[in-house]
Amino acid sequence: MMIRPAAFDYNSQTAASNRMQEAGNAAVDAGRLALAEFDAAVVALREATVRVCVVPDTPVPPKPDAVFPNNWVSWHADGSVVLYPMQAPNRRLERRREILRVVAEHCGYSIGRVVDLSAFEEQGRYLEGTGSLVLDHTGRMAFACRSPRTDEMLVRRWADELGYEPVIFDALDRAGVPFYHTNVMLSIGSGVAVVAADAIVPADRERVLAALDGRSRDLILVDQAAVSAFACNMLELLDDGGRRVYVLSAHAQRMLPPAMLARLTAGTDRLLPLSIPTIERLGGGSVRCMLAEVFSPA
Repeated sequence: MMIRPAAFDYNSQTAASNRMQEAGNAAVDAGRLALAEFDAAVVALREATVRVCVVPDTPVPPKPDAVFPNNWVSWHADGSVVLYPMQAPNRRLERRREILRVVAEHCGYSIGRVVDLSAFEEQGRYLEGTGSLVLDHTGRMAFACRSPRTDEMLVRRWADELGYEPVIFDALDRAGVPFYHTNVMLSIGSGVAVVAADAIVPADRERVLAALDGRSRDLILVDQAAVSAFACNMLELLDDGGRRVYVLSAHAQRMLPPAMLARLTAGTDRLLPLSIPTIERLGGGSVRCMLAEVFSPA
């Protein structure tokens, strides 16, 4: 599931906690550039035979981060759909229930239940989807680094509802500030995991790495510079033939050393880089944030 943006722009409501955003030049038509990047990404995914359901955003009210739907919804193989509490008021506008019906019909997905956590916004508690949660579906573990957008109580509640073991930890950027989302410093595929290990505080590091390594994955450790290039903001998908496609930012691909790229390639069936510089720079998110994966019912 991908949302074609109608009003993409720098979001001042999220900038305080997302240090990866950069304010744009008012003379640049960010919306037009973002649309071109989005459309090219959809073409590349479809050419790789990854099935994509594109839903258009509504222009009114404007939703500058609508291109990042994985923060407000997640789809699960048991028929569960989860709606999440969002920190920024203008991001809550993205959470439109009519989209669920459209996507379910397009993907042949039968919604068994909707777990709606959005009421926790009234308590100042937030859990921003698979931005806050990086999921090991094989090991049934949910990794989450604490931040203003990732409430520990809600992580544990989510894990109880969905049947995952929570792995909660602290991780800090180069300035010593908690990462706003876990998925900027961790990606988990079936055969490989990419993690900014040095960003995890020493008290938590060994425990987190042991949990990641427990499924015999190749564990690729990257530094803070790679995180800044969105080298952990990746997602493994399946194409129509059941082959694994690891989708990543073209910027991240350029940033990773050849030896690391070789290991990442060996851990999946195909790497698919997407070029989205405007979305990354102004939005502070990358490829993984644009994709809300829809699992075939178990």
